[in-house]
Amino acid sequence: MGKRGKKNYNRGGRAGRGGNRTNAQELDRHNEKYERYYNTLQLVPEDEREAFWASLRQELPNSFRFAGSKGHALTVQQHLIDRYIPEIVKVKFDGEFVAPPAPISWYPEHLAWSMTTPKNVVRRFPPFASFQKFLVSESSVGNITRQEIVSMIPPLLMDIKPGMTVLDLCAAPGSKSAQLIEMVHGGEEARVCKVVRRIAQQEGRDLSPDGMEIEAGKDQAATEEDGPDDGRSTGLLIANDKDYRRAHMLVHQMKRLNSPNLIVTNHDATLFPSIKIPGRKNAYLKFDRVLADVPCCGDGTARKNLNVWKDWLPGNAIGLHPMQMRILVRALQMLKPGGRVVYSTCSMNPIENEAVVASAIDRCGGLEKVAVLDCSSELPGLKRVPGFSDWKVMDKSARIWNSWDEVEKVKAEGDSESPRKGVDGLLESMFAPTTAEGISSIPLHHCMRVYPHLQDTGGFFITVLEKRSEIRTRPESEPKNANGANGKPTIISVVKEIESRTEKGESTDNLVTLEEIAPTKVDVNNDAGEGNEPPVVRQNQPPEEAEAIQKTEGKRVLEDVEASETPAKRARLEPEEVAAPQHKEHWPLPPSMDMESTVTRNGLTVEASNGTKQNSKQPHEEPFKYLDPNHTELQFIYSFYELSDRFPRDRFMVRNATGQPVKAIYYTSALAKQILVENEGKGMRFVHCGVKMFVKQDAQGPNTCRWRIQSEGLPIIEQWVGEDRIVRLYKKSTLRKLLIEMFPHIGQEGWKKLGEIGERVRDISMGCCVLRVETSDDEDGFKERIVLPLWRSMWSLNLMLPKEERKAMLLRIYNDDSPLVDNSKDRFKEARTHIGSSSSSPTPAGQTDAPESMILENEIEDPDSHIHPEEATTVVAALEPGASETKALQDEDRMLGNAQQKADDTKEVAPGVTDEDDAFNTTV
Repeated sequence: MGKRGKKNYNRGGRAGRGGNRTNAQELDRHNEKYERYYNTLQLVPEDEREAFWASLRQELPNSFRFAGSKGHALTVQQHLIDRYIPEIVKVKFDGEFVAPPAPISWYPEHLAWSMTTPKNVVRRFPPFASFQKFLVSESSVGNITRQEIVSMIPPLLMDIKPGMTVLDLCAAPGSKSAQLIEMVHGGEEARVCKVVRRIAQQEGRDLSPDGMEIEAGKDQAATEEDGPDDGRSTGLLIANDKDYRRAHMLVHQMKRLNSPNLIVTNHDATLFPSIKIPGRKNAYLKFDRVLADVPCCGDGTARKNLNVWKDWLPGNAIGLHPMQMRILVRALQMLKPGGRVVYSTCSMNPIENEAVVASAIDRCGGLEKVAVLDCSSELPGLKRVPGFSDWKVMDKSARIWNSWDEVEKVKAEGDSESPRKGVDGLLESMFAPTTAEGISSIPLHHCMRVYPHLQDTGGFFITVLEKRSEIRTRPESEPKNANGANGKPTIISVVKEIESRTEKGESTDNLVTLEEIAPTKVDVNNDAGEGNEPPVVRQNQPPEEAEAIQKTEGKRVLEDVEASETPAKRARLEPEEVAAPQHKEHWPLPPSMDMESTVTRNGLTVEASNGTKQNSKQPHEEPFKYLDPNHTELQFIYSFYELSDRFPRDRFMVRNATGQPVKAIYYTSALAKQILVENEGKGMRFVHCGVKMFVKQDAQGPNTCRWRIQSEGLPIIEQWVGEDRIVRLYKKSTLRKLLIEMFPHIGQEGWKKLGEIGERVRDISMGCCVLRVETSDDEDGFKERIVLPLWRSMWSLNLMLPKEERKAMLLRIYNDDSPLVDNSKDRFKEARTHIGSSSSSPTPAGQTDAPESMILENEIEDPDSHIHPEEATTVVAALEPGASETKALQDEDRMLGNAQQKADDTKEVAPGVTDEDDAFNTTV
């Protein structure tokens, strides 16, 4: 979502793209309508008004957050505190000390920071240059995310616990989703470590000591049970975005967090499909928590999105209000009873905020069904003001209205154009709700408003709603009063009366039947043109057709269908009747149904999508195919890595139509697997799921496993790998050599230069290894435990890390920004001028004497090989029997070096995403 027509709209806490291109010096930061409306609303008290507008006209401070698991984030943060802050506090400018970056007081563990230092100061002093280099380096590997301060608030109010299912309806670009997935995995490292230690004691094995990152999560793990999956998180986050390109931007951001408990989807949030789960025939997933950070006009972002000052119009909020209300209603429908929805915008307009909340509660059955939670005591230190209980509305002609009654009176006056100008777009739901006494019964003062002048932030709105019981939503077109415009009872009033009389044991014979009001039997073939085709069909139509359908009179949207079902079709069920194992069912008519039928619209027969046919404008997505746990390739992997039987073997999948492992093998959580399998071919648009666990690597021996452990999957599996594939490292000097030198030589006694790991890497068989950097109290030791993938080839060794990650670790651990040394390129240069004499060397343990020419010939035929054909021919010729070890080493180095260089030069970018779009949240 996030776009409407040709205008850019914002999602809570995000500035529209291009907003900062306006020259800040030339722009007049005034807008008469913008200022007049909010002054009329008395957004802030009279004595704060000047400070409020002055703050909005200033630039926004830079802010960032330490990402990843709690323990790892605290470790990276400590480097900032110990190394950079002491130098920055010494800086003086114009005779005064410069304010250093400071933690945000109300953010848990102080893992969010802000910096108010002007750019001219940052560019002038070396300590800030070093700090900036640190920020860029850690951002590139996902340890720091640049995020606006107020954008961090909504996830913190969701109260996510282990095992919960969470939905982010409007997720791109992903800063809030990143917070959510961190919470889904909260305490997981310490829980898994506790389980592994218990198993090791039972088996009599020794384990590595815990590091800082594990210690930080022990308190949380001590208060939680290990769970049914050996401490692994059983929760799930589904991150959704309507725009396919933005959904892939979301994938690009979220991949940094390496979660098997994440699914990315591409659906309209107002019609998000019900998700089938195993169990009864009609078992659908309901969520414990839903974040609805909806598209909005974004006038709270005027400090960073300068176009707000020249482009703000009252019609922006008026046009977005209906969509925002539908998103919030859909969120409440998909929520479990007792669950929370957090609704947020970066708008200050009550039409997009309190009006949406009040209207959604009213449509869902009132305060008996949905409560507004008082969160004033949460996040101590965060300054906020209560939400509005009453407000005025500015129409498109900038006329201000006090109530809906005033609008209706003008509409009833006749055909005079001037008094009605700008009124047609107004809806009753945009005005403050009232009762017979003239005041609202909904506690909208529990909503939260954050203003720029309070703590030097942007403007923001947040509300936390709790679903108290199952709901039946009133159709959007149905009036609020008990009887409709024609004097007949509405569907919802009849349903409530039936329920009331049934509970009291009274007769329902004299009631008007639901069939008399609105027949529920729909003939798909005849009535599709009236908007009654299944929602997934409406959603999959081209935009112009979908828009035409939505404009059709008599349209019945998804929530209307749910509300109109009769008690006979939807019996009131007890929780145990509607629950699949650990996950409740979702009862609205599910769009994710098998779609093999056809529908008729405007006299034309149209085939409904069945999940195998793509929308003409929808790029093709490879299917998700799970592997048989007994697959030959998996069996070789289990054996080579001595993988523990306790590690799940039924969650490996591939992404290709053949269902065979060709390039990569992914790993997902159990619930993610259930969802992908159950909803295959049923209209769900899955964009991403799974962590890349194994990648195919050309190896130089028949007994060497060609599947290396990918760095992003290593933290998940490393605790379960057998000792035969483990290399332990204890000294900082040794790790620095491996980081700064690519492909160090281990043949001809080169292994002696690798310190304490030399003998181990000399004797270990070829293939992928797990390098465990252990903690110790030595001066040259580590306080944090690190795990890295290591590849042992025939004559050399290499950390399987991209260059940017090597550089980030060198800067973080050693404060070293020295250039990397690629030994393979150096030795290859020597090979062009010198061919060494033949020599022999003992074959490393577990390796064969098969000539490398055989291996490299196979690599040439591999379409994924990074070796150029001309280079490959030279390599094969040089490695014929009788060629020297030196020459073999040189050619092997060239082969591996070219592969590494291509991997470093290849940047994963979503289809259609430009460099500007792919920037790491630079505007936030």
